[in-house]
Amino acid sequence: MDDNIEIPEYFICPISLQIMKDPITAISGITYDRESIENWLFKRHNTICPVTKQPLPRDPELTPNHTLSRLIQAWCTSNGIDRIATPKPPLSKLYVMNLIRDLSVQDLQLKTLQKLESLAMENDRNRVCMVEAGLGEALTSFIISCYRRRSEMINGLEEALSILYILRRSLVSMGPLTEDDEIIESLIWILAGDYNPSVKSHAAHALKSVIQKANPGLLQRLKPEFFKTITSNIRDKNTKTLIPQQASNALLHVLLQTCPWGRNRVAMIESGSVFSLVEVELRSPEKKTTELVLGILYHLCSCSDGRAQLLNHAAGIAVIARRILVISTTSDDRAVMIVWLLCKYSATNGVLQEMLRVGTVAKLCMVMQSNCAWRLKEKIREILKRHYDVWKDSPCVEVAFLTGCVR
Repeated sequence: MDDNIEIPEYFICPISLQIMKDPITAISGITYDRESIENWLFKRHNTICPVTKQPLPRDPELTPNHTLSRLIQAWCTSNGIDRIATPKPPLSKLYVMNLIRDLSVQDLQLKTLQKLESLAMENDRNRVCMVEAGLGEALTSFIISCYRRRSEMINGLEEALSILYILRRSLVSMGPLTEDDEIIESLIWILAGDYNPSVKSHAAHALKSVIQKANPGLLQRLKPEFFKTITSNIRDKNTKTLIPQQASNALLHVLLQTCPWGRNRVAMIESGSVFSLVEVELRSPEKKTTELVLGILYHLCSCSDGRAQLLNHAAGIAVIARRILVISTTSDDRAVMIVWLLCKYSATNGVLQEMLRVGTVAKLCMVMQSNCAWRLKEKIREILKRHYDVWKDSPCVEVAFLTGCVR
């Protein structure tokens, strides 16, 4: 465009400051380019008009400004500027609902899912529209139907899981996808099956969404196979089947969400979760992963068998100690509480000597000198007082420092 050509002010979008390609008018009376205002509303989750600062409803009415669009097109033509392509009409709920109905026709399922996946990938406005039209529930029903027909040739499962993954942020504000236990069984079936890491990854994220919104009764009915499957997926070291770290974290979220119930903790321990969690932490010490792992281990170490599994792992005590004062205050809190449980209920001479050898005691003394929570310092003081006589003569820790911590 020639820099000398003066663009009419009302052709410019107040957000992007560019010529509007698809002008639409908000309920506040201000006209914006569709892409800019939808990004403002649906991606950034703003609830006010950017110009007037007036509040906008959750699903604001955006009216195409056809008159302004024609004026912009005519102006472009008269000034030798390439005409702006006619914008695609926005996705409607009715269109999505018709596609959802097509999912019930077996011959149309795969083609319909591919079309839905393409629409979901286009923009946030489409995703919001699809969720509001009930696509989340429809996809859940489709996945359950695949699980029921698992002995048959199944088409579309990968696409359905991919769409759920694309919609995951838009689904956050909605209620539970279903109260049916069968969706959990369906996702566990996928995670236990011979599917590629991408399919399992999407299933892991879907399972996290279901568990986050599940009622306590459902969480207390989980079967041992549920925890065995999750444990095997986070433990897998085969690069061909290993799910991405983000998906592994989703499964760790699931374990953390379900471990407050005693019967679930027992099932996790019996499935070898403690060993697997230590291996995960040794393999990928990333902040979020560490916080999740330590949070779960804290719950599992409230059981004697959980503490025994942690202590039986050669790196069990060391991996806890090495994360103190390295990751975050959250991980410090969980790590210290795990050490407190070990020292209170499982403090054999071998365990106490191992804590000296791997630097656990020295780390506890360092935390006492840091700006940590008073409650945490009290727990550390209790640990150090309880085993002061064992640790005070060790060359691994300065006696004066240790003595100062317990006073």
